[in-house]
Amino acid sequence: MSYQDLAIHTFTTKPWSLSECIEGYAKRGIGGISIWRETLEGEDLCTVSQHLTDAGLKGVSLVRGGFFTGETAQKRAAALEENRQALKEAAMLELPSLVLVCGATVGQTPKENYNQIRDGIGALADEAEAMGVRLLVEPLHPIYAGDRSAISSLKIANELCAELNHPNVGIALDVYHVWWEHDLAEQIERASQNGWLDSYHICDFKPDQSDILLDRGIMGEGCVQLGHIDKLMTEAGFEGFREVEIFSSKWWARDQDEFLDTILHSYDQIYRKKS
Repeated sequence: MSYQDLAIHTFTTKPWSLSECIEGYAKRGIGGISIWRETLEGEDLCTVSQHLTDAGLKGVSLVRGGFFTGETAQKRAAALEENRQALKEAAMLELPSLVLVCGATVGQTPKENYNQIRDGIGALADEAEAMGVRLLVEPLHPIYAGDRSAISSLKIANELCAELNHPNVGIALDVYHVWWEHDLAEQIERASQNGWLDSYHICDFKPDQSDILLDRGIMGEGCVQLGHIDKLMTEAGFEGFREVEIFSSKWWARDQDEFLDTILHSYDQIYRKKS
């Protein structure tokens, strides 16, 4: 069976090396891959690029940049340099986008964090465009607003894109983070109408999760109305990959082939049945 409309984030199968990810995804007919920088550590980027080509996998994004906030100008400048390095990696791998987990510094107000994020992205947008890499803001669930991202809803991500008003800045929508928003349909449509709706990450939100970071659900395990959100994305004109991004210490302790096959079975049940 082919899964050309599906991409997998390498952090989903975290125990695998990058080579194992590429081979494991390709042999199942998966069409795309988003590469986490952690998976790239120690790899030769030219070799990785050739491996992707040989396997027939389309690179979607490099994950992740961001973390623009900091209580001193020195820390914020260091964050920009780290993002510039990530942009170089994305360009070398011919990955068209860099996903941004935007950051939040404890002790600063949400507005202070927001302003620093806006300024950081604004400082990089032209450089990224010249390199052929689009910057994608990923809004995070409010539970992470204290120390991971002040962009805590799709509405705020849309407002940030509007304020930046730069053609090289868009949004990576992850259902785990935005499923709860009451005006989600309106915000998805707004993002689409303005050309900001670039990426679409899927998993599930378990209301009884044992860890707020490392116990995401496989699609169908939680409370997200995945079919409904998928319909909203389709109606908004989104035509890109559905990207599986699951952090699960439970599944990372098990056989990754079994994990990936379970993901594909869930994908079939939710996304193939409806079509």
